[in-house]
Amino acid sequence: MSILSYDLQRDLKKTNVRPRIWQTQLIQLLRRRIKHNTVNSRDVLVHAGPGAGKTLGALLSFKALQKEGLLKNFVVFCHRNSIAFQWQKSSEMLGLKVQDLGIHPTQEEIQKHCDGWIYTYQGATKRLQKTKEPLEIFLKKNLLAIADEAHHLGVNPDEPEEAVWGRTFLELTKNSNLRLGLTGTPFRADNLAFCSARKVLVHSKGELIEQINPDLCVESRELISAGDVRPLEFHFQDGWVEHSHEGQPDREVSPLSTEQRETWRARNLRRAISLSDKSSIGVQVLLKAQEKLIKIRSEHENAAGLVIAKDIEHAKSISNLLKENGHSVELVHSQDKEASCRLSAFKEGKAKWLVSVDMCSEGFDAPRLRVVAYLTTVVTKSRFLQGITRAVRMSSARASLEAIPRNPSHVFAPADPLLMSYARSWSEAKPYLIKGNQSVSQIGGSSSSPKGPILPMEAVGDGAGEIIKMQTAELPQFLK
Repeated sequence: MSILSYDLQRDLKKTNVRPRIWQTQLIQLLRRRIKHNTVNSRDVLVHAGPGAGKTLGALLSFKALQKEGLLKNFVVFCHRNSIAFQWQKSSEMLGLKVQDLGIHPTQEEIQKHCDGWIYTYQGATKRLQKTKEPLEIFLKKNLLAIADEAHHLGVNPDEPEEAVWGRTFLELTKNSNLRLGLTGTPFRADNLAFCSARKVLVHSKGELIEQINPDLCVESRELISAGDVRPLEFHFQDGWVEHSHEGQPDREVSPLSTEQRETWRARNLRRAISLSDKSSIGVQVLLKAQEKLIKIRSEHENAAGLVIAKDIEHAKSISNLLKENGHSVELVHSQDKEASCRLSAFKEGKAKWLVSVDMCSEGFDAPRLRVVAYLTTVVTKSRFLQGITRAVRMSSARASLEAIPRNPSHVFAPADPLLMSYARSWSEAKPYLIKGNQSVSQIGGSSSSPKGPILPMEAVGDGAGEIIKMQTAELPQFLK
């Protein structure tokens, strides 16, 4: 049996879209889950990094299964209006009729003949009943519910009122045939499980705990080998950080890259990203990032750089420094009412640098980004990975000019030990273990408990759940 129907293949030729291997695997997986038709089989989690084509993969899957009569409609939940717009554009490119429900229309205003509807998590949560009532008539039969960046949908069994986005998603999609979760970072800093992810029991260090396993995992090495994304090279600026003590003339120094004391490590990073003088570590990071971008632009004319700043004042200082060095800059932050317009303008514009305060992570798609300078005190793994992988995307125009593997993008940052550890493993997909779950600890002595990671039977044999590890790009000598 062919993976794609003849009609769908013909439709895709018209739009010049060729499904990637993992996207055809997703179609197969969802088809089996629908035919299996049980509550336990309807949650599907896809872990695929930026540039993998998660949006297109989900929409191609829906279109294929709609052609077969297995699905009728889809509804997408995402975390920002700008991401909702991207879903709308991709849907229309494939000939799917969608409606953005951000304005919360009445039942009469909802277009009955749409293929799909799009919501933001926040918008749906604020007006849960107003969202639920007009949609109930449409969201009952042959529905695919899609959670974009599903790790936002935390579920806390002990405090069910806390994780409101997760509660909203579960309430609105309880009658759907399938719930498809898409994420590039399938874990959370707060150790909570999240929607669209099924859990398995595993033994770890003598304890029975829950583990989330993606049903389909698309690793960075696969994407790099196929030429779908760029590899990353890391450049960490080391140095000594001085600390003075009030009332004492002496100063203490701490090595940035080898400091093991957590309070000192955090304080070192705060000092390192400061632009207090021309010899500071932060200034050195910026200077080297500028040099690299100038070199890249000699062969990639419209290449650009991204600086992730600590706060608005810090971002303004960085912007001023870049402008003093002759660079054109777009500055975006949450208090700027024109931020969305500036981001859109940057994607196709000529500005060399984009300086941002947490506005350019998940879902921001600008293939001309080739350099990232990470100058913030936020050192969670998810935030770091989301930031640096803005520079892995390929444009179709560049794809025809570069050999495979593609020319690398570059990440510059202070030599903070945490950031360096994330860089070493940025391409690895490790299991997300949910520790301390009371419901699991009560089962601990059961002789029938699973003895290791278990993948759903539907995933075996088509690459679902497969984990492929790779070494990161060459690191500076002092990291070896």
